[in-house]
Amino acid sequence: MTTTKNTADKTASKNSEGSTGSTETVLVLGATGKTGRRLVRRLRADGVPVRAASRSGEVRFDWAEPATWADALTGATAAYVIASDEHPDAVGPFVEQAVAAGVGRFVVLSGRGIDLVGPDFGQGMAAAERAVRESGARWSVIRPNNFAQNFDEDLWREPLRDGRLALPIGDVHEPFVDADDVAEVAAALLTQDGHDGQVYELSGPRGLSFREAAEQIARAAGHPITYVELTPEEYEADLRASGWPEAAVKAFSALFALHRTGVTAAPVDGVRRVLGREAASFEAYVERGVGAGAWS
Repeated sequence: MTTTKNTADKTASKNSEGSTGSTETVLVLGATGKTGRRLVRRLRADGVPVRAASRSGEVRFDWAEPATWADALTGATAAYVIASDEHPDAVGPFVEQAVAAGVGRFVVLSGRGIDLVGPDFGQGMAAAERAVRESGARWSVIRPNNFAQNFDEDLWREPLRDGRLALPIGDVHEPFVDADDVAEVAAALLTQDGHDGQVYELSGPRGLSFREAAEQIARAAGHPITYVELTPEEYEADLRASGWPEAAVKAFSALFALHRTGVTAAPVDGVRRVLGREAASFEAYVERGVGAGAWS
């Protein structure tokens, strides 16, 4: 624990030189993912040195291969941690190694309701939250709602292009958050002071149902999209028929079970608290998506 404390104290001393934290070199895990690649671009645009790490990125990092960790950590003084649900037990050892290597500040990507979702989803996120809290280093956590970009980058893009979105959610609202906002918040937490020990929930400015979201995309894209309400059992069967592995089936099912309770339905003010502005609207996201031909 002496090494942990000394490292955290050194980083705190560095950061006291200015509110921008310009001395940081940031390790970004998941650097090819939704928030990771946006965070890398934003930090580099601001002149912050970045080590962009993933299984197929500039710097190789694999949770299942601890031999890849040391190279990824070279020179890093801060880290953006996106943990793996496949290897939650790796997070603690990684954080310990990171602190010993000189990382004094962590930002963890988690999710709203992570403490309520159960064992089938988010075990890596929960492990990452625990690990940084116990690390002795400076830490903060971001817990976003569903990303708006799930509609155009992967999960629901092809169903929307095919004209049918089928989910087990009913009319419960979801204040979808723009991944660009999540990345901007993460950049602030990694490079600015005043956020230590904070958990920020992030959402868009208003909630809408998945049915309403699909209808809005259909109107903007100019082609019909039908929303179909499934039972949880039908949804799991659909996922299996589409080739999803069983672990993913259980994870998606658990996540929608959480959302159906309504605990993540109300908008929250984390974006405004960190950035001093309102979160981007779903309407603005859809307009950009249509302009890029996301659902054509």
